[in-house]
Amino acid sequence: MTANILYTAIAGLAVLPLLLYLKYPYIWYDLRYAISAIQVGIRLNKYKNKKPFYSIVDCFLDKVARQPHKKFLLFEESSYTYIQADKESNRVARALSQHANLKEGDTVALFLGNQPLFVWFWLALAKLGCTAALLNYNVRSKSLLHCFSCCEAKALVVSADLRGAVEDVLPTLNQQGVRVFVLSDHCDVEGIESLSDKIQKASDESLSPQLRANVNIKSPALYIYTSGTTGLPKAAVINQERLWMATFLQSIAGVRSDDIIYIYLPLYHTAGFMMGLTGAIEKGITVVLRQKFSVSQFWNDCRKHNVTVIQYIGEIMRYLCNAPKRDNDRDHKVRLALGNGIRADTWADFLQRFGDIRICECYGATEGNVGFVNYVGKVGAIGKEHFLHKMGYDYALIRYDTEKEEASQRLQRILY
Repeated sequence: MTANILYTAIAGLAVLPLLLYLKYPYIWYDLRYAISAIQVGIRLNKYKNKKPFYSIVDCFLDKVARQPHKKFLLFEESSYTYIQADKESNRVARALSQHANLKEGDTVALFLGNQPLFVWFWLALAKLGCTAALLNYNVRSKSLLHCFSCCEAKALVVSADLRGAVEDVLPTLNQQGVRVFVLSDHCDVEGIESLSDKIQKASDESLSPQLRANVNIKSPALYIYTSGTTGLPKAAVINQERLWMATFLQSIAGVRSDDIIYIYLPLYHTAGFMMGLTGAIEKGITVVLRQKFSVSQFWNDCRKHNVTVIQYIGEIMRYLCNAPKRDNDRDHKVRLALGNGIRADTWADFLQRFGDIRICECYGATEGNVGFVNYVGKVGAIGKEHFLHKMGYDYALIRYDTEKEEASQRLQRILY
């Protein structure tokens, strides 16, 4: 009798995982997500309470100390290690501090395209305790002036190829007493000062952390602008806490310390900067940076640099699927795609054509108060519910009738 009971118990235990799987098919994904989310929460809480405050730039400096010679940024034919990036940003910080008279708490607007200097300037401003306003390099005239003015920036830094756009609004900037710097060795336009020559002459020695001693978890870190589709762009204030939360998305998605991420999305937006660049810094990985998205060069770049993680937004995946098929479509090392806006049919086509790539679809917004991650890779879903969400905030998914322009139904289940 005892033996029968023992055998029955053993059989029950053996069947239990199968029963759990049948009733909760994503239980192991949920468990792994819960562990990652709890770890992130613990770390964020630690950073909140740490004195002095531990910011993304402090995280970068830790990576510099631990892995100084690891490749940090690859751009076109140039390569920069973590220590080289640190020194380059030190030069920028010293040039800005001396010639723009910046102090902790000031805001500087960056009007630059995707290039290493964009990264150096952001790091430099963070080291000085300043806030970077990331201007969309496509805006012009009234929109450009509005984007600059609404963040009350003390100075504007512009790349040489965008100088013409700034000259159009220069009289107003001069009236406001704004310092305008162009990234060139000299400039003969009155009201615009050259900066590249000053950066080259500056020291690359480390800066004192006392320069940012008053920065805390609620301090503004960035201004990121909305698209302005219904009017002029609006500056979304990204504080240090929100920047950390977006940065941790790579950890939630499963990015590893040996990964190489490909960033071609504009650094002036949330996806490229927060989910991409600062996320890469937190993981201590290598970034392959490209000026703009190119369908024809996308996979060539991935092969050339052994890219393992890619980003996407909107219809980018469809563009890749619509490109002419090639025999080497699956010849790459990409294992993870992180982004939002992929359609279910494109999702399936992408996997069939380019191979077993885990797609981690996210749902959220720059100023949103809720976000979800499809961490199980279910095709077509924008995210997955988890019990930790209910512990953190209340939410509901509303079905909206676009023809009647009204909410038609409150769904009992969100996502899937």
